[in-house]
Amino acid sequence: MSFEAPRLDDRTFDDLVQEALKRIPLYTPEWTDHNMSDPGVTLIELFAFMTDVMLYRLNRVPERLYIKMMQLLGMQLREPQAAKSRATFWLSAPQPIDTALRQGTEVSTTRTENEEPVIFSTDYDAVIRVAELTHLLTSIRLPDKRTYQSHDVRQAKNGFVGRGFNIFQEKPQPGDAIYFGLKRDMSDHILGIDIVVDRAAGAGIDPTNPPYIWEALSNANPVEWQPCEIDVDGTKAFNVPGLIRLHLPKMVESEIDGHRGYWLRCRLLRVPEGAPQYQESPFFSRVNAESWGITVDITHAQTVKNEIMPTRSDGTPGQKFKLQNTPILPRSKDEYIIVRGKKDEVWTEVSDFASSSETDRHYMLDAITGEIRFGPAMPQRDGSVRRYGAIPEKGALIIMKQYRYGGGIRGNLQVGAINTLKTSIPFIARVTNRQPAIGGLDAENIEDAKLRVPGHLRTLERAVTAKDFEYLAIKSAPGRVSRAFALPVAADTSSRVNVFIVPQITDPNRIIEREELVLADDVRQIIHNYLDERRLLTTNLDIMEPQYYWISTKVRFRPSTFANPEEVENAISARLYQYLNPIIGGPEGKGWPFGRDLVQSDIIAALQDINGIDFIRSIELYWIQYLPEGDINREGPLPVIETVQHGLIASYRHDVRAADA
Repeated sequence: MSFEAPRLDDRTFDDLVQEALKRIPLYTPEWTDHNMSDPGVTLIELFAFMTDVMLYRLNRVPERLYIKMMQLLGMQLREPQAAKSRATFWLSAPQPIDTALRQGTEVSTTRTENEEPVIFSTDYDAVIRVAELTHLLTSIRLPDKRTYQSHDVRQAKNGFVGRGFNIFQEKPQPGDAIYFGLKRDMSDHILGIDIVVDRAAGAGIDPTNPPYIWEALSNANPVEWQPCEIDVDGTKAFNVPGLIRLHLPKMVESEIDGHRGYWLRCRLLRVPEGAPQYQESPFFSRVNAESWGITVDITHAQTVKNEIMPTRSDGTPGQKFKLQNTPILPRSKDEYIIVRGKKDEVWTEVSDFASSSETDRHYMLDAITGEIRFGPAMPQRDGSVRRYGAIPEKGALIIMKQYRYGGGIRGNLQVGAINTLKTSIPFIARVTNRQPAIGGLDAENIEDAKLRVPGHLRTLERAVTAKDFEYLAIKSAPGRVSRAFALPVAADTSSRVNVFIVPQITDPNRIIEREELVLADDVRQIIHNYLDERRLLTTNLDIMEPQYYWISTKVRFRPSTFANPEEVENAISARLYQYLNPIIGGPEGKGWPFGRDLVQSDIIAALQDINGIDFIRSIELYWIQYLPEGDINREGPLPVIETVQHGLIASYRHDVRAADA
């Protein structure tokens, strides 16, 4: 059981009043009127109130000692964290030259009468490149290989104009594709493909759900194709001339059939039996590529450059200065202090002065208050004075070269909320965020910091056990990591620890798409760097994604007599998406346990308290596996889904229907 700190004095206000009233006969026997209206009783209550305040402050002494212990341990309140997202900048029209976007370009939400805008800024320089189409290939997928046919794109300035060609074989088959080779890296660009179709070939095709997929080559070894998000398809599934606009992912340069470039393809998919498919190949007579914009990373922050402190250094130890804007976000490598005296000197930020010598140009920065502190000087037992860190020379200017301020939960925004361009840029027409902004956290308060003390004492910022790695992995990237699981792997001469990370998701109580669980490269690097500084020298470290088991269920039930079958179906589906969930699922609602198998009885247990179910007729479990070409393999029905140690269950799509008994 937990310890409870005793109250140093447990008397209350009423206890103090009653104690004083009992002493009246002893000290002033002539005072006999003890009613509330008596002025003397009013004075007693006044002094009882003042004493009660003193006792309250006295009882806070253990709390003060606890906080002082936290300070001695080197604990600090966590800095605010800034939400991150991606902003898409749209050109008013394709431009003949490149368009530059500078780091720090500001975008925001719409200002209202009641709320100030939430301002974001871009994380790096970017260039909207002009699209240059250099290769055009059509491909047929045979059982053991692909065959390619090249089409000349030099007949037009930036595309193909000629006699035309079929983009698939005459009788289209799944796997047939058309490849577009681009001369320049168009990662994260909005690419427009302007197509003239001479012969409609999609009779019966649903133009809103065509049987093909657009993909970009994102890795050359091994070959990986990432799907592209379609912004608009004006060709109605290649049946009329029009413009197709795509949001491209990261791309790499590679060689296909002897042609080198950055590759985009449109691949024909296998459709379910009975679904409409192309009976003949669409016929292209003109193809042109053009750039419509770019998507860049943004952070809920504003940047201040070259802020000069209002006073100069007086040459004494322990000087303090204060920045104008708070809270300060975690510093990057180009955010530091310059002390300008006889020459400019770059100083380094440290978390404390314990190991600083008198020649070390160190300073501390309190992110919450914006206070800059230089090293103190402490008297020693032998009468000497030791300086912890160098002292800026007298009369020197203190300049903060750059810092960012902002952050907090205000920055967690929904899709489309960021829609205002605060920095004017030629040819940029609009901006929007196609992904939610997530990861924003307010600065930590003292009560939350107290909860971290046991974990801090257990690890002491050193990763030795599996629990240490898990605790520190979550701590290393606040607001970016939902769960962590460390799995030691035995080795002959050294040890290895694989840390599996589940990223943070804004609203996990819904259908979670596969792309949302991909671990971002920057989060992976942050966690690796943080743990690498705290691991044992003989421990090798890998930061990885769990192996997700995408599960589809088929549930048939009979609804109760007076229940609405559709409402019950929706309730069952919602419970399945919540229960088969890597973040909030599982029997305890803390995320599906790592390495736990899934059996049919788990589904029955999860659904037993849903109102409106007379009985469950049948439950089937299917394991959905994603294939390299982008297709899926549906395995089942299975009596049990067995997982590996680092495996996690996640929901694919569930088929829930009311059925007669």
